[in-house]
Amino acid sequence: MTGSPARRGRVRVLIVDDSEASRSAIQAMLSERPGLRVVGHARDGEEALRAALRHKPDVVVLDLQMPRMDGFTFLRLLMAQCPTPVVVLSAQSRRSDVFKALELGALDFVAKPDGSASLEEIREALLEKCETLGQLEVWNARGAVVAPPEAVPARPVVEPERVVVVAASTGGPQALQQLFSALPAAVPLAVLVAQHMPEKFTATFAERLSRTTSFSVQEAQHGDVVAVGRVLIAPGGHHLQLARDGLGVLRAAVHPQPPGERGRYCPSADLLFLSAARLLGRRACALVLTGMGNDGQVGIRAVRAEGGLTLAESQESAVVYGMPLAAVETGAVDEVLALGALAPRLARFARGE
Repeated sequence: MTGSPARRGRVRVLIVDDSEASRSAIQAMLSERPGLRVVGHARDGEEALRAALRHKPDVVVLDLQMPRMDGFTFLRLLMAQCPTPVVVLSAQSRRSDVFKALELGALDFVAKPDGSASLEEIREALLEKCETLGQLEVWNARGAVVAPPEAVPARPVVEPERVVVVAASTGGPQALQQLFSALPAAVPLAVLVAQHMPEKFTATFAERLSRTTSFSVQEAQHGDVVAVGRVLIAPGGHHLQLARDGLGVLRAAVHPQPPGERGRYCPSADLLFLSAARLLGRRACALVLTGMGNDGQVGIRAVRAEGGLTLAESQESAVVYGMPLAAVETGAVDEVLALGALAPRLARFARGE
């Protein structure tokens, strides 16, 4: 995928769900938005594949649990025959399914409400993702093949000389997987990540990331020590920042989003970046990966002002060139690099280069 808009006119959507009630509810939502047009429905993967090849939709809204051919098989075949942006609809009880789908080529997901709650609760998130992903030009939507991590001995818990703070949104799970799997095993860094993701999904995401990297990856908890070889993922619905305790130890500070806060992003990359700038100065590197919106735009200025390194993913590799572009437009980004060039650059940063 490339993050630059490639189409004009209405985004054409294919809805794939075995529930007639869900298909009708989703169509009603999408039909209210002038920029979207539903071009077909399917009850299972077999119907969905035929419909995708016939209609060539701009985006597919996909439920994974279906009879005959499930969503995973459909995704494999779709990406092989007709790569198309896919937004997955998934119940919160099946969190691992979401990340399997992302690895197979889906670009984003929306968590279905629990129990008898109405699909209306996901209206704005679904509309925004369909509008954005439906404008992407497809070049290859296949999931990334990631080599297993090389074994490394356990590392002592020591404060790193340098810390990387990362912002990511749509396309971020795949980008982070590729980035961490490519980082050399012994690189002396700690990493903290603000990935826009709903509550209850980030622990599963961290666990899956840990399988593809030699770094220790976990969902951040308040008070976690920031150490060499450790990646801390901000919990969904919580802000993650850097802080020092009474003994001067560098730790993760995790706080739930305040009830009255109307900020769009939680976790907020801006808050994470600002804390890194304040506590680490030139020892910090702020990296903005693929995503919608402008989170990180304020914080990256602060990191640059304090002498830290600032990086953004290039349009060449970003699924959605929204957040990286917003960072670049500040004039505070030192280097704009394709995803494949970021791991070597972070390794050089770790060496003080």
